[in-house]
Amino acid sequence: MFSPTDPPKTDKGRVISYVEALQEAVEQEMDRDEGVFVIGLNVDDHKAIQGTTHGLIDKFGPGRVIDTPLSEDAVTGIAIGAAMSGMRPIHVHIRMDFLLLCMNQLINMGAKAHYMYGGQVKVPLVMRAIIGKSWGQGAQHSQGLHSMFMHVPGLKVVAPTNAHDAKGCLIAAIRDNNPVVFVEHRLLYSTDAPVPEDPYTVDFGKARVVGEGTDITLVGISYMLVECLAARELLAEAGISAAVIDPVSLLPLDVDTFAESAGRTGRLLVVDNAWVTCGAGAEIVAAVCERREGASPLAVGRMGYAPTTCPTTPALEKYFYPNAVTIASKAHSMVRPDEPEWAPDAEPTLPHEAVFRGPF
Repeated sequence: MFSPTDPPKTDKGRVISYVEALQEAVEQEMDRDEGVFVIGLNVDDHKAIQGTTHGLIDKFGPGRVIDTPLSEDAVTGIAIGAAMSGMRPIHVHIRMDFLLLCMNQLINMGAKAHYMYGGQVKVPLVMRAIIGKSWGQGAQHSQGLHSMFMHVPGLKVVAPTNAHDAKGCLIAAIRDNNPVVFVEHRLLYSTDAPVPEDPYTVDFGKARVVGEGTDITLVGISYMLVECLAARELLAEAGISAAVIDPVSLLPLDVDTFAESAGRTGRLLVVDNAWVTCGAGAEIVAAVCERREGASPLAVGRMGYAPTTCPTTPALEKYFYPNAVTIASKAHSMVRPDEPEWAPDAEPTLPHEAVFRGPF
């Protein structure tokens, strides 16, 4: 197994995968609270959403592990109604793309109910949304749309990148009294990290510094943190020291941590698993610049999808998504703008990419 990020130093003991961490979080919360249930297409299937719902149907039965047809809008309405009635649904979307079919329910109903009813109504709903490339996911099955939900008051958006944070964030999301969009990149499923067996929560709005540096700050969103850490190693070979930050939470954002690191290095490069225009990277860069108004000048950059529709073939994916090589090259140009263009002589594909097996 390949671990993309360093979990907190206090975590010792057993090591489990991202998938196992998600499954354990849900099972423990279903044991703790009878109001917690799982709903969505294929949640009771033998493949168990890549294993994340493994064993739940056998333990809790079809009344709490509910398979649904392809009717995202209607099922989201069911989940919101159940949440408003005091239950805690976990709605699994095997592709984030499918959230587009339930935007009215989620944004106009779920996100606004607490405000519209003067705080008298709670909507404790988790929307698990799977994103990412591999296995020819293509134009309609691999989009990273998290910035759309960052725009909506009443929602929280989290995108943990290691097994420790996956378990802690999912438990925190289940216990939250308002809707949480829980972003999972499928290429993180095979990664592992030390994870405590007992239930615990990870606070939203707290970023994690996973690597210190002095020349540039790299912020990697979701799976792009893996690529940023690999880019950090390539940059070190060129004599460039890069700090790397995992946002963990996208709404709320920990702007202070980004601004503090960027203030020290003088440069900030945000790498997103989504398009650049109006994206999470744009929000992070803007928020940091506002926070540092009047301070020393800051060089900033953003990277993300190429400005076209998500491709299907690996040959095109290579140019569509940022990778360690392209990130390192961009960072090098920001740190040493007067030097010739540079790209490390390295293979951009990381070993865990070969582990993923589609389609679900």
